[in-house]
Amino acid sequence: MRCDSHVHIVGPTDRYPQVANRTYLAGVASVDELERNAASNGVGRFVIVQPSFYGTDNRLLLQSLNILAGRSRGVAVIDQTTSGRALSGFVEQGVRGLRLNLYSRLGDDIPLDIRFKAIEDPAYEANCHIEVIAPLKLLADNARLLARSRVPTVIDHYGVHSGHTPDDAEGRALLDLLALPHVWIKLSAPYRMSSNPLATWPDPTWLAAILSAASDRCVWGSDWPHTPPHNVQMGTELHSPYRRLRYGGVLDDFIAALGSAELAERILSDNPARLYEFQ
Repeated sequence: MRCDSHVHIVGPTDRYPQVANRTYLAGVASVDELERNAASNGVGRFVIVQPSFYGTDNRLLLQSLNILAGRSRGVAVIDQTTSGRALSGFVEQGVRGLRLNLYSRLGDDIPLDIRFKAIEDPAYEANCHIEVIAPLKLLADNARLLARSRVPTVIDHYGVHSGHTPDDAEGRALLDLLALPHVWIKLSAPYRMSSNPLATWPDPTWLAAILSAASDRCVWGSDWPHTPPHNVQMGTELHSPYRRLRYGGVLDDFIAALGSAELAERILSDNPARLYEFQ
């Protein structure tokens, strides 16, 4: 079964308040709407990722996992106040990863290495991976840390490689990381690396380099509901519209870029089944 390994669920603000320092007000994006978009494209499994504007309030994430039962997994956000018992409960409900976000503009100034080390032990004890979203330069600067991780590490959104090539120092650092058996990467949101905010076709040079390094540790994500670019996020009380993209078009363009039905099946079905422990 095909898996969409990167989606966000957003609820009404009166029930699920968004953090005060958010950069925009996110609109509702429900489980039902997600399933309607995905069903006609053969996607029946989902990985729900905690968005930055919910901070460590994982209630909606966990409720969404319960709605989707065994067809979903979660990537949660925790801090030092999250107990081992609470994290164990998250895992029982389907959480398989813990997220570090150094890409969103509402993040704090704590360096990646300190933040990573703070959740590495909890992740290890809970048998979770750590998912990192950060610009490529920051990933490259911390490559040794990620290479030595005690837990699987998942790099978000093509390594957010904008402004770099696979042959420059930062690109080589990422590809060296991807050669390690515990490092995975999400092939999602090519528009985050493009001057076109609606780009759905990955950079062919980068795609080829990543697949050469780690085709058995790549997973695909739609990034639904396609959060708005940073430069159009208008403030805490103003809705910034999601990018107007057709779910099927995002998936079709990804499969076409791969150019191989066998490889598409591996990335859409087999690889996420291993990483997220689907039956």
